[in-house]
This record gives sequence, structure tokens and C-alpha cells, in this order.
Amino acid sequence: MTSALSSVPVRMVVSGSIVERCDTDEVLSIIADRLDSGSPGLAVGSVNLDHLHHFRTLGAAPAGRLEWLLLADGMPIAWRGQLLTAQPWPRVTGADLLPAVLTLAESTGQRVGFFGGSAETHLLLAQRLRARYPRLAISGMWAPDPADIESGSDAFVSAIRTARTDILVVSLGKPRQEQWVDRHGFATGARVFLPSGGAIDFLAGKTRRAPDWMQRAGLEWFYRLTCEPRRLARRYLLQGPLALLRASRAQLICYPGAYYAGTPIHDAARTLSGAAESATA
Repeated sequence: MTSALSSVPVRMVVSGSIVERCDTDEVLSIIADRLDSGSPGLAVGSVNLDHLHHFRTLGAAPAGRLEWLLLADGMPIAWRGQLLTAQPWPRVTGADLLPAVLTLAESTGQRVGFFGGSAETHLLLAQRLRARYPRLAISGMWAPDPADIESGSDAFVSAIRTARTDILVVSLGKPRQEQWVDRHGFATGARVFLPSGGAIDFLAGKTRRAPDWMQRAGLEWFYRLTCEPRRLARRYLLQGPLALLRASRAQLICYPGAYYAGTPIHDAARTLSGAAESATA
């Protein structure tokens, strides 16, 4: 079967990440295809300004054995893509994608595991999942503390694999969740990975999303800042402006090779992105 990834015609390099132009339905088709195939595992990541702050260089090939599909999560990323293509560039957020993937998993019998987040969040999440997805098969919920992530990943990997997890939702915050998935994901035996950040907090009802009009206007960051100023002030007010500059320098590319994984992607992408892109690092 030909991978749906090969049919994606448009992508852009944004600092150290290659972002695909996909809408939610296309992403779900790619995920369904990967779950049915014998291809290597697929990690679906979200690119926003916080991502650009943490991942901003182009370098050597990734050490992991997973394929990565990166999507425009932040509105500035989608706006830049629209400017470059003169067509709408879909914004696919982790908070929107996760419920859709859970619906897919429920209908196909795929087993879903949740790694990261607090035990309190998992309790709320389990209640919500029973109500919204009564037939969803949950392989497990693991709430490691920082020390566990550093020293006990092998035990978690073994538990996730033993639980026969097909889809693993990883919520450790950037950049740790992407690094953990790239380093340990293949060994878990899961087929699809969603490093989702705070998406489980939204799903659990622990955090509220901005109103739709604020999301469409690119003001979701402002809503979140007003709700959690102490936690998010540095991200949005200090780190955000430089990341926005990097987003504004994104360029379209036509590169049929690898995807971003963990740390930066192949050196060949540097040639395609140009000297101006290298200056954003």
C-alpha cells in the first residue's frame, strides 16, 4: 500500500521543522493507514511558537526509528503557510486532533494509552472518556514524575508494550515529549504517537479553550495568558516574539525525504531552506 504521506504535495520549512499542509481528515486517513500497515511507527507533532523556541536548528539525521508528521498548530504558522501558497493552510491543533483520533480508535478497536500528566488529570480524564467514548479500549495511564522519566523509562516502555498499546498519547510538555517519543517510542510497540502537550487537560475538563472567535483571530495565546499568567508569561511575552520572527521566515520546499524527529532533520533540508532560514537558528 502506498503511504498517504507520499501524496502530500505542499510543505514548508519553519526554522528546524518541516510542516505538512494537511487538514484533520487527511491526518486521520494517514493515521488509519499507518495503523493498518506494517510501516514504522508514526508520530504526529504540532508546530506552534513554543515548538519553534525549542526546535530551531537544522542538523543531523534523527536517531529514532519513527517517522514524524508535523502540522501547523499555531495560527502564525498557518498564516505564514497561507501567505506562501495564497491558499488556506489548515490549522490542526492537538486539542482538536486528539478527540478525532479517539473516535477513530473507538470505531476500529485500537488500544490507546496515556503517558504523562498528573494522576489527578488521569482521574478526570478517565471519567470523561467513559462518558464520551464508552467503547474505547484504554491500555493504561501512566503518570511519571520527572525523575521517573529520566531514570525509569525502560520500565514504562515495557509496561506500555505489555499493555499492547496501539496509540500512545504523550503529555510531557515541549521539548521533553518529542524527545521521549523519538528516543523510546519504537520500543513501546505502539503504531501511532501523539505528543499532545496540554490536549489531555482540555479533554479532561481541567483547562478551558479560548472561544472560537479568539481561536480564529489568532488570540488563543492571549486567552491562555490571562488564565495562567505566571506559568505562560515567559513563553508568550519573552520567547514568543523571537519565535514569531522565525515563523515569518518560513519557506516552501519540495523535499521527498525524511521528516523532523526529536532534534533536527537531515542536513539536506538545510540546502533547500536557504541561508536566510539558517540565520533563524
